[in-house]
Amino acid sequence: MQDDWTEKLSCAIQCHRCDEKMDQKDPRILSVYDHQAICMTCKKEEEQRPDYEKISKNTIGQCMIDTELQYSDPAGFCYHHFYPYTC
Repeated sequence: MQDDWTEKLSCAIQCHRCDEKMDQKDPRILSVYDHQAICMTCKKEEEQRPDYEKISKNTIGQCMIDTELQYSDPAGFCYHHFYPYTC
């Protein structure tokens, strides 16, 4: 599991959703729907979906079980579903 999320957090060069190129200094965030790196524009669109609140709560709950408790990961995979990061 850890290798999987580490790879997803690595420096994505384009948004998984819209294919927009992302520079190293561009903020990116993980989608609560598919856990892929997306640009902030796509994140704003994602937040407008009617099921976003429910999905995000489920994501953080499952994420805590899968990674936080197993890997003591306070600023990693789960964190980056809700807080942007750069490379």
